[in-house]
Amino acid sequence: MVKDSSDGINSLKNFHLNPRILESLNPIFMHKGIFITGTDTGVGKTFVAAGLLKAFKEAGFNACPMKPVETGCLIKKGKLIPEDTIKLINASGIMEPLDIINPYRFRHPLAPSVASEIEGIPIKKQKILSAYHYLSNKYNITIVEGAGGIMVPVYKKYLSLDLIADLRLPIIIVSRPELGTINHTCLTIDAAKRRRINILGVIINYSDRMKKGLAEKTNPKIIEKLSGVHILGTVPYSKTGTHYLKSVFHNILKELIR
Repeated sequence: MVKDSSDGINSLKNFHLNPRILESLNPIFMHKGIFITGTDTGVGKTFVAAGLLKAFKEAGFNACPMKPVETGCLIKKGKLIPEDTIKLINASGIMEPLDIINPYRFRHPLAPSVASEIEGIPIKKQKILSAYHYLSNKYNITIVEGAGGIMVPVYKKYLSLDLIADLRLPIIIVSRPELGTINHTCLTIDAAKRRRINILGVIINYSDRMKKGLAEKTNPKIIEKLSGVHILGTVPYSKTGTHYLKSVFHNILKELIR
């Protein structure tokens, strides 16, 4: 049962008025952002990032999304349409140039480095960093969603892990609930720890409808025990947002800034 989060969320609004309190409170606010990564592609990073954006917004924070690279974009009227980025923009309600929020877009549904090479568009680290710094200087929180997992190459041998380190952001890892997630999640955690990246926690996301078996029930505690990383919450499967999901993300937000 999810507890009513209204009192906690209302109390968070006071922090929006005092940036000094924010900066002394938590690594999120010191760095003014969070990087959302995953144990794999298709784990629901966009869904989780959108839920967090809404929760921050409802708590009174000025929150902005960023998707440095999106692949697998549709083509409409000759233009690449980054559907995940648009979902994040809609969740936040902010108005910024698309090229700032999403500096690179590619048609092929491949790792960024591969799509970049095929389409002949080099990805420049500085362009991504400049866009992020513009947003982080303007907003309380910038939620950056990566492409795929932490070891995915962004450009040549420059990995998502390297980008996270250059952005100097703490991470949230989105993982699957089912059998196999212990291995994938712990490997992701280990890679981040080796680079001394601050891990805020893990969110278990049900991106597909499934029955909750013994593996799904026990995996979160095992991941916490093996890794020492906190499970921030479990997001149930839903095709559309519900009041219940809203409460889930509010509680995750409370875990983040406790």
